[in-house]
Amino acid sequence: QDWEQRQEEDTLLIERILLLVRNVLHVPRDPTEEQGVDGDASVHDRVLWALHISGMDDLLKFLASAQAEQQWALHVLEIISLMFRDQSPEELAALGQGQVAAEHGEDTQELVALRQRELAERKARALQRPSRHSRFGGSYVLQGLKAIGDRDVVFHKGLHNLKSYSHDLGKETRRVPRRRQAA
Repeated sequence: QDWEQRQEEDTLLIERILLLVRNVLHVPRDPTEEQGVDGDASVHDRVLWALHISGMDDLLKFLASAQAEQQWALHVLEIISLMFRDQSPEELAALGQGQVAAEHGEDTQELVALRQRELAERKARALQRPSRHSRFGGSYVLQGLKAIGDRDVVFHKGLHNLKSYSHDLGKETRRVPRRRQAA
């Protein structure tokens, strides 16, 4: 129910359930009572598993994140801190690292293989084309056109520019003042 539709009895019931969960999790650990094998789940761990199976952890996440349910935030925070009571941060951080490390190793190997393949393809493409473009189009002697003196014209541009050749190529045009320009 939305908080607007709840009655006072519903609000009290929710608070009592949260307090019950908090009190159950608050019970201290008794090592003399728990004489199990190493690696066996403690009573606290079994209670947490029962909360998970019942879906109570999802309800606690909802209460913690819902804007309309802020009145329960401190109760939920206390329950969550009691859930992690016997755990050290190092243990929690290392939990599941074996699987993550194996997956990370596989991903790293795949990435290295892909990177090597990409570098090999790039090298093959670089060998296929010349590494540096030559701007030198060649020098050509234009027979029949005379340069200064009796020599033939030497043309330093590409052959495709030969049609636009004139003796004035590369010379600056003289600017004629406007008043002296032909009408």
